[in-house]
Amino acid sequence: MTSSAFLDEYFEQYRALLFDDAARRGVEAFAALALAVRDRGGKMMFAGNGASASTAEHGAVDFTKQGGVRGVTFHDPNLMTCFANDYGYDNWVARALDHYADPGDAVVLLSVSGASPSVVNAARRAREKALPVVAFTGRAADNPLRGLADVDFWAPSHAYNVVENLHAIWLTATIDLIVGRAVYETRATGA
Repeated sequence: MTSSAFLDEYFEQYRALLFDDAARRGVEAFAALALAVRDRGGKMMFAGNGASASTAEHGAVDFTKQGGVRGVTFHDPNLMTCFANDYGYDNWVARALDHYADPGDAVVLLSVSGASPSVVNAARRAREKALPVVAFTGRAADNPLRGLADVDFWAPSHAYNVVENLHAIWLTATIDLIVGRAVYETRATGA
């Protein structure tokens, strides 16, 4: 396969998956949930593994700074290693929710496979606590995390980079919807 043919096929995945009606409904539902969380004085707690953790971190900061919706993550190395050591890696996010979640909060979980035990167990704990769950997943349509979500973003692809990038775009599109525009100043101006 030539590089041109590879890239045509590769970028077609984005064109086909990025702008569908499900993504639009997801962005609108996520924005409504985020605003409801903000209005009731809650926070959104974000978590993922690997690159999904990076996207979660980015989302939490931008929701806080741009969207005016308080966002936090649990990816501090001390917290992660302490909770993973004491409760097992599969349970560290769920146990973090035990310590940090308050009524009125929401949980945003990212996993390409939708089957990462640490994230799936966190979704189960969120459900036990009656906290809404926003899930960003890919791969199989019947992945466990997707089945636990109130707001569901699913990319039907097995290509990790494609799924991760779609997640980042959908997440930041939600922030821009809350802001009400795509172009805005993010730094303080003046003295």
